[in-house]
Amino acid sequence: MNTPGTTPDAAPEPGAAPLPPDDAVSAPEAAAAPGPAPQTFPGRRLHPFTPFRRAWAPVAVLVGWAGHDPSGAQRQLERLTGSMLLAGLAVLIPAAALYGFLSWWFTRFAVTDSELRIRTGLLFRRTAHIRLERIQAVDVTRPLVARIAGVAKLRIDVVGAAKKDELSFLGEREARALRAELLARAAGFAPDAARTVGEAPAHRLLRVPPRSLALALALTGATWASLLAALVVPPLLWFLTHSLWTVLGVALPLLGGAGARSAGRYVAEYDWTVSDSPDGLRIDHGLLDRTHETVPRGRVQTVRIVEPLLWRRLGWVRVELDVAGSANSVLVPVAPRAVAEEVVARVLPGVTVPAVLSRPPRRAGRVLPVWWRGHGLAVTGTVFAARHGLLRRRLSLVPHAKVQSVRLTRGPWQRLWRLASVHVDSGAGRTVTAGLRDAAEAALLLREQAERSRTGRRRAGSS
Repeated sequence: MNTPGTTPDAAPEPGAAPLPPDDAVSAPEAAAAPGPAPQTFPGRRLHPFTPFRRAWAPVAVLVGWAGHDPSGAQRQLERLTGSMLLAGLAVLIPAAALYGFLSWWFTRFAVTDSELRIRTGLLFRRTAHIRLERIQAVDVTRPLVARIAGVAKLRIDVVGAAKKDELSFLGEREARALRAELLARAAGFAPDAARTVGEAPAHRLLRVPPRSLALALALTGATWASLLAALVVPPLLWFLTHSLWTVLGVALPLLGGAGARSAGRYVAEYDWTVSDSPDGLRIDHGLLDRTHETVPRGRVQTVRIVEPLLWRRLGWVRVELDVAGSANSVLVPVAPRAVAEEVVARVLPGVTVPAVLSRPPRRAGRVLPVWWRGHGLAVTGTVFAARHGLLRRRLSLVPHAKVQSVRLTRGPWQRLWRLASVHVDSGAGRTVTAGLRDAAEAALLLREQAERSRTGRRRAGSS
C-alpha cells in the first residue's frame, strides 16, 4: 500500500525521465518494442557513509530475535562451538556489508521540474513520486554517529502522507542545500532560481537555557511522583516480604525510570531554539542527536499551554501543539508565559491568548468536587479556548477555521444538575472539551461555535 503523495512504479509521464531497464520490460520484449531503448534513472546516490549504517540491519534482526526469545537464543549459543561461532561471524559480517553496499547502490534520488523521486529496493523496487507543491516541511536530523561522520538525514513532510519519506544520509552541506531547494520550489520559485535562492533567513525568537530546562524538569510532578514511589514502595515490600531481591527488583526500575524519563527529556530538548522564517517556525534541539524541524503555520490545528503546579511561582509554561500529518508535539519546552504567548502568536497569526476565562457554575462542584475550579472557557473572534486541570493546568486553543465538528454531551449526573459539555474536534484528531457548562449556555455555545467555524473556514479559504 502506498502512502498519499507517493505512487508505485509506473510508465513515465510525458516529459519525465524514463525508468531503468530492469523495471521496464524484459530483454526480448524490449528488442521487439518500437522506439528508443529506455535509459537509466537519472538520479544521485546517497553519501558513502550510508552502507555502514544499513549494514547493521541483518545484525539488528538477530538481536531482535534474541531479545524476543532469550531462552531459545541461549540454548542455540550453548550448542555452538568456538569454530562454529567464528564461521558464523565470517559469513554474517560479509553478508551484512554486502547488504549495506547493495541497498546503497540501488537507492537514488532525483529532483525534476515537478517532483522529487526516490528509488529504493534491492529485490523489490519502489519509486516515490513526491510532488513539489505538496511538500509542507523538510526536516534535517543529525544523530550522534552521523554528526561525527559529517552527514545528515533529510525527512520530507508531504501533505496527506501519514509517514515521512527520508533520504539518509547526505553530506551536511548537500542536505541543507537540497532542503533549501525543495522548499523554494514548493514555494513557487523556478528551478534555476530555487538552486540559488538558498535557505530563507530566520529570526530567533527564543532559546531555552540548559539550566532552566534542568530546573524545570526537576520541578515536574511526574519526576517527584516517581521518586516518591521509589522511596515508599521498597520499605513496604521489605516489611511485607523481607526479601532483599524483591525490594531491589522493584526499587531499581523505579529509580531508573524516574532518572531515565528526566534525562531523556533533557537530552532531547537540550539547547531548544525557536526561530521565525517565511516557511514557518524552525526548531533546533538535541544534545546527542541534533534535529532541525519546521512547523508550518497553516497546518497547526491545536495549541496547548501547559502550566504545572511547581512552575507557577516562576511564571513558566510549556507549549505543545498538534500539526496535521506531523509528529511534532512540542513547540516550547519551558519559557516565561509572556515569551510563550509571543511564540503562540507567531504560529497562530491573529490569535491572542485569552487572559480571563469564565468558570462553570458552582453546582458543577456536585459533579466534580474541588477539581471543577480548574475548568474554564473563553471564546474570542479567532479562537475557542478551554482549560482543565487543577494541579497541572492545560489551556487548549483551537482557531475557528480549524474546527471540524462540534458536539454536546450530557451524562445522567450532568442532566440532574443541568450541566453539559461541549466538544470541539480539530483536524489533527484532537478534541478540546469545555466541560461542566450550564446546559442553556452549552446549547447556545454549540450553535454559535458551528457558525463561527463555518465563517472562519470561509475567511481562511478566501485569504
